[in-house]
Amino acid sequence: MFATPERHLVFDVNDFDETHPAPWEWDLKRLVVSFAIAARDNQLSDKEAQAAVVACVRAYREHLHECSQMSPLDVWYERMDVEALIAVAPDAKARRVWEQIAAKARQHVIEQLFPKIASEVGGRLRLVDQPPMLFHVAETDWQERVQERLSAYRQSLSDERRVLLDRYRLEDSALKVVGIGSVGTHCYIGLLVSDGDHPLILQFKEACRSVLEPYTDRSPYDNRGERVVMGQRLMQSSSDIFLGWVRGRGGYDFYVRQLRDMKMSYPIEGMTAVQLTRYAEICGRTLGRAHAKSGDAATISGYLGKGDNVDRAMRTFALAYADQTEQDHAALVKAVRDGQVEALAEE
Repeated sequence: MFATPERHLVFDVNDFDETHPAPWEWDLKRLVVSFAIAARDNQLSDKEAQAAVVACVRAYREHLHECSQMSPLDVWYERMDVEALIAVAPDAKARRVWEQIAAKARQHVIEQLFPKIASEVGGRLRLVDQPPMLFHVAETDWQERVQERLSAYRQSLSDERRVLLDRYRLEDSALKVVGIGSVGTHCYIGLLVSDGDHPLILQFKEACRSVLEPYTDRSPYDNRGERVVMGQRLMQSSSDIFLGWVRGRGGYDFYVRQLRDMKMSYPIEGMTAVQLTRYAEICGRTLGRAHAKSGDAATISGYLGKGDNVDRAMRTFALAYADQTEQDHAALVKAVRDGQVEALAEE
C-alpha cells in the first residue's frame, strides 16, 4: 500500500530495482514461486500452496482478459483502492484486518517518522545517528556532494515539481542501510525542511544494472536510475511525485523517492491457507493490470487462453522451484556450519 499524489491509499506493485523490458511470464513465475515458498514457510501443505498458485495465475489471466476489452485510457486510469479491497473482503474478520493495516499505513507519513530520526542541534535540525542502520559520513565534502546531487536530481523533475522541491532546503544527510536485496549498494537520505520547518525526507538509492538485461535487449536509458523511474511510472497506477534520478561524482546512478509515504505491506507470516489464497488473487490481479498498462494485454491474454492450462503449468513450476529453493538454503546453512561461509545471526 502507498499514497497517490491525491492522498488516496492504493494497493500496487512497489519494488522496481530490476525493472527492464523482458518476457511477461518471468514476473508471473517469480510471483507464484513466492507464494509457494510463503505457504511452506507458514507450515501449509503443498496442496494448499498449489491452491494459492492457481488462484494467483487465474486472477492474473482473467484480469488481463478484462483489460484487453478495455480502452487504453481505461486501463491507464485503473487502480485498486484500499477501500475497494476492504469492500470485497470475504468476511468480517478479513475486513477488520484490512482496515487495521490501512489505518497503520495512513500513519506511515513523514510527520510521524520525523521525531524518531531527527532532533535539533545548535538551532538546526539533524538526523539522529542510529548505527549501523543510519549514520553520518565523516568526509569534509560530503554535504557539498549531497547538495550537488540534489541540484542535479532537480533537473529530472518536471517544472511544476521543481517549484515544489524549491520550497525546501537541505538541512542534513546520512547513509542508510537498505534491505537484504540491496545490501552493499549505496543509499542515503536527505533531510529537507521548508520555511515553516515542515520536513521532507528523500531517499537516494543506487540503481545498478538490471539482472534481466544480459538476457534481453540493452536498456535505452544511459542512467540506470532513469530506467527504474520510467519502469515504475509505466507499471504503477500512480507514482510518487518526487520520483527522479541522478548520477553522482563517482559515476554511481541513483533513483530518488520519498522515504515514507503511507507505505505498508500486508504481513505474509502467519497467514492461513484461505488468507494466502485470497492475497494471491489480489496480487495476481495487480500484476495483470501492471502488464496490461505496460504491455499488450490482448496478445498476452490470447496466449493464455480461457482454459486453465497455464494455471496448472505454473502450479507445477512453482512447487519445483520451491523444492530447489529449499535445497539451496540447506546448502547455505551447511556451508555456514562447516565454516565455508561466514554469517551473522539475526537478533
